[in-house]
Amino acid sequence: MGSVSHDDVEPVTERRHDNSWSANLEKSVHAEERDIVVTQAKDAVEHTSPGNHVNLVTHGNHGHPETYLYDELRAAFDGVDLEYVEQCGCGGHVTRVHVSSDTSTNAAERNEEETMED
Repeated sequence: MGSVSHDDVEPVTERRHDNSWSANLEKSVHAEERDIVVTQAKDAVEHTSPGNHVNLVTHGNHGHPETYLYDELRAAFDGVDLEYVEQCGCGGHVTRVHVSSDTSTNAAERNEEETMED
């Protein structure tokens, strides 16, 4: 792992979603790089407006998202509600992240992570 730069990966989204939506984190780069899955999952939550949810569809190579993603999301966002939906027929996993008006970004942590990546 670690062979792909985050700068070389197409963003999961570049706009604010004022509705519920799904983020595809099952591409080949996601299969190879768990840290890109985590980073883009956080980006997806940040781009979801309160009152909506984002379905994070993660690659099966990393196993159940509870083992590597849930703690990362809880650390990055206060008040986030995570719901495991199902395992897809292809082996991937769907986690629904409910974003409420109480959900806030732990900006200090995000800034620290971004600084470490540079």
